[in-house]
Amino acid sequence: MAAVEQEPIDLYFWPTPNGFKVTIFMEEAGLPYRIIPVNIGAGDQFKPEFLAISPNNRMPAIVDPQGPDGTPISVFESGAILQYLGRKTGLFYPADERTRVEVEQWLMWQMGGLGPMAGQAHHFRVFAPEKVPYGIERYTNEVTRLYGVMNKRLADRDYLAGDFSIADMACIGWARSWEKQGQDLNAFPNLKAWMERMEARPGVQRGLAVKPE
Repeated sequence: MAAVEQEPIDLYFWPTPNGFKVTIFMEEAGLPYRIIPVNIGAGDQFKPEFLAISPNNRMPAIVDPQGPDGTPISVFESGAILQYLGRKTGLFYPADERTRVEVEQWLMWQMGGLGPMAGQAHHFRVFAPEKVPYGIERYTNEVTRLYGVMNKRLADRDYLAGDFSIADMACIGWARSWEKQGQDLNAFPNLKAWMERMEARPGVQRGLAVKPE
C-alpha cells in the first residue's frame, strides 16, 4: 500500500527563538510546510482567526491537515508542537520510554527555564524603556546559571539527550542570542561546542534562515 503524501502543514510563524524551533524541525524532518506570517509587532497575534488556533495569543502554532485519523488538528505552544511532530514522524523524539524521558526533561527545562529567563534578560538589557538594575542583574545571573547547567550536561555527550532531538531544537534559538543575554560563551566551552555542532547541521541552518515574506 502506497504511503499517503503529506499535505503542507500551515505554520503560523514569526522569526523568534520559539518560531525557529518549528522551522528547524520541519527542515530536519523534510516535512512540507507553508509559512503564515504572524507579525507580532503589528499585533497579528490578537486577530480572532489566530486566537481560534492559539488562544494564548502567542506564536508559533500549526494546523496539520492530516492530523490523527486523517482529520485536521491545530496545535499551539512550541514544545507541544515539537512533541506532536515527533510522534507524527517518529523522528527526534524516541518511542522508548527511558530515552523519551531524557528528551522530555530537557525540553521542559527549556520551556520553563532557559526560554523565559533568557527572554527576560533580553528584555531588561535591550528593550526596557528604562534601565532597571535589579531586573538586569537577576535575569542575567539566572541565564548564567542555566548556561552552566547546560555546559555541565554537555561535558560527556554531543547533544542534550544523547542523540540529536527536539530538546536541542528547542534550545538553539535562545542560546545563539547569548550576547544579548549578557553572557560570555567562552566561559561555557561545552555549550559553545554544542552550538557549533548545531549550527553546522544543514537542517538547522535552513530552519534558522526562514523569514516570512
